Amino acid sequence: MHISEGVLSGPALVSGMALAAAGTAVGMKRLDYDRIAHTGILSASFFVASLVHVPVGPSSVHLILNGIVGLLLGWAAFPAILVALLLQAMLFQFGGITTLGVNTVIMALPAVVVYHLFSPLIRKGPAVALGAAFGCGALSVLLSAAVMAASLIFTQESFLEVSYAVVAANIPVMIIEGIIAAFCVSFLRRVRPSLLPGSAPPSG
Repeated sequence: MHISEGVLSGPALVSGMALAAAGTAVGMKRLDYDRIAHTGILSASFFVASLVHVPVGPSSVHLILNGIVGLLLGWAAFPAILVALLLQAMLFQFGGITTLGVNTVIMALPAVVVYHLFSPLIRKGPAVALGAAFGCGALSVLLSAAVMAASLIFTQESFLEVSYAVVAANIPVMIIEGIIAAFCVSFLRRVRPSLLPGSAPPSG
């Protein structure tokens, strides 16, 4: 779901940079020292998951994992995703430097939203926790597609049809990400519950 260079307008790029900088500042402030290694691992997971992508117009479709990253990191998802996107832009030309801010907001803002929506449910019964985890993974992709579509439409109304196509193309990704998030939460509840929200001082 990377937006390529040369697509967005100047105001959209500047707005994305400002929002990404603000979110990253909050994330860095709330990042616990004890969870820096944990954040690095999740950033690397996001980096790897996004490498296999299918181009769709000015964007692309691929696994994101921003739902599970947001659930486990809260606001710290902003710096984690920013670093991963920067490395992808520099090493593989995915996205770009000028669109780094917008792409960070597209993927990190939904991660923070689903953290606040679903983290209180993860410690409840297994059925509720798995449903919340699935919702976290699926909704994060939907919100990312919506933010990306808004960025394109804000740049030029002619991108409206492309935006619809990108959102529609991400529907299978929503289901897959929901399943992955549910599996991860189920696994962590059994083997490492301390990593889940509510077991340690929150990062969000």
